[in-house]
Amino acid sequence: MTIKRRDFTKMLGAAALTPALISNAHAANTWSFEANVCECCSCEIPCPCNFGLATKMQCDGNRLIEIYKGSIGEHNLAGIRFVVVFEMGVWSRIYVDEALTEAQRAAFDEIFPIAFAGFANQALSIETVPISVTREDLIVKFQTPASQVEMSPIRGRDGGLITVDGLPNNAFYDYVQYQSVVHTHDGPEHNWSHKGTNGFTSRMIAAG
Repeated sequence: MTIKRRDFTKMLGAAALTPALISNAHAANTWSFEANVCECCSCEIPCPCNFGLATKMQCDGNRLIEIYKGSIGEHNLAGIRFVVVFEMGVWSRIYVDEALTEAQRAAFDEIFPIAFAGFANQALSIETVPISVTREDLIVKFQTPASQVEMSPIRGRDGGLITVDGLPNNAFYDYVQYQSVVHTHDGPEHNWSHKGTNGFTSRMIAAG
């Protein structure tokens, strides 16, 4: 059964905010974190899903998540980095940075099924791989062995960045509009290559 991205996005937000959705195994651990998010998808610009309006298109995406502050129980979440490759609402593959320490990987294993339940429940695999990330002059690039993304900001009036406030999800603070320059995935069952499609950077703030 598939669900629209609007409903899936609500589910992601609810998983990060509603204690009732936390499994008994994790219920004793309070948690919070802040993360940088970079994503390209196959939607036209701007992606309607991020505004709470479900796209009628198939939404293929690569999302980089870098937690820079936070904890779950006694685990420190800072420094955790992973990429989620997905067809929104249908499946996901998770690529965890091989540079994580044992402690960081243990923290990832704790937080992922709670704060990212939508992706976790549809994950076909969770793999440990090398992840490279570069940022220069507002150009963002990230890569795994299966995916490659390069994204550049869309300029607005007077050459400034296009920013959006008040989007209906806790992953979309400080949202800046980007477009894909390179957006590819070559996986065991799914592959794509897009250019000129939607992209964004944002901050995710979540607690439970």
